[in-house]
Amino acid sequence: MSTLHRHRRSLSIALAATTAVSLAACGSGGGEEAGSSDTLVVSTFPFGVEEFTEAVVDPFTEATGITVELDTGSNADRLSRLKLEGEDSGIDVMLISDTYAGIADEEELFQEVTAEDVPALGDIADFAIDEAYSGPAYSYQLNGVLYNTDELTAEEAASWELYADPAHSGRVALPDIAVTAGQLTVSGVAATYGSGPYDVDTAFTTMAQWAPNVLQFYSSTTEFTNLLTQGEVVGGVALNGFATDLIAAGEPIAWTPPAEGRFMATNRAMVPVGAPNEDGAHQFIDYLLSVEAQQASAELVGDLPVNLAVELPEELTAVVGDVAADPTGAGYATLDPTEIVPNRTEWVERFAREVVGG
Repeated sequence: MSTLHRHRRSLSIALAATTAVSLAACGSGGGEEAGSSDTLVVSTFPFGVEEFTEAVVDPFTEATGITVELDTGSNADRLSRLKLEGEDSGIDVMLISDTYAGIADEEELFQEVTAEDVPALGDIADFAIDEAYSGPAYSYQLNGVLYNTDELTAEEAASWELYADPAHSGRVALPDIAVTAGQLTVSGVAATYGSGPYDVDTAFTTMAQWAPNVLQFYSSTTEFTNLLTQGEVVGGVALNGFATDLIAAGEPIAWTPPAEGRFMATNRAMVPVGAPNEDGAHQFIDYLLSVEAQQASAELVGDLPVNLAVELPEELTAVVGDVAADPTGAGYATLDPTEIVPNRTEWVERFAREVVGG
């Protein structure tokens, strides 16, 4: 079974193979074991739980003697609960995407993770440590173009002009701004045609001109990959991770970075204010950023590592080539949450009105 297929298993299957999640992790905070130095509650994504346990959780427990209890859910659901419960959440570490980390940081829900607390911060890529966030990135995703190699060359796929080309009208797809690839795409268009990544006026005007050629502004990447494999579209914008299975399966599909406007998203390791086991949280993040854990995560979970000493497995290099050896050197940049978070609601509404509905 390929990495990405395992990575996207349903929550019910993953949890069946995972240690039980404590009630303390799931609800009203506290509980007998809350704050125990030999127990740690980690809030994480609802997919790839079995692989994450094998790659990170079990080796961490073996090395430290600290038992990890996983609390899973979507970014939005977990952040909502943290807002509601605050210091009573019982969560020691939250693994969360950068947009939601930025929202939480704006509300001061997380405490700063420092190099004194986590020495491994000195071993990871510069882009993974951003003063705009209180915690480091532990993995990242590259925005690019997933395309049919029988229909397009890499050069054609990499050009934003693909979406304006009448020769491919009705046979391209773009992400809705509300999904991770969507904001990265808007910023890519803004940087290419406008004054910079936050020039959404130019981006929305440009994309509205493309809209008649776009078969679908997708809200689920699976919708897009189905269109691609069925031959209904020749290409479209997507994060690198969604190419892994398709390429490994021998489909006539490839992924390439855009020629201009290259942006990436990060997943971050955060410590909530009032975490019951702060010391254990720091130990966990330090291990999460280690070569050992990052290597295992790349191989088992399919995560791109922020510790650049990791040797990427072949199935990842088959997608991204040597970009992951130095993403910023390859022209990729992260987005500033202080620009994105305050404007996100307005931009989502404008995109629906001016681009999709225009």
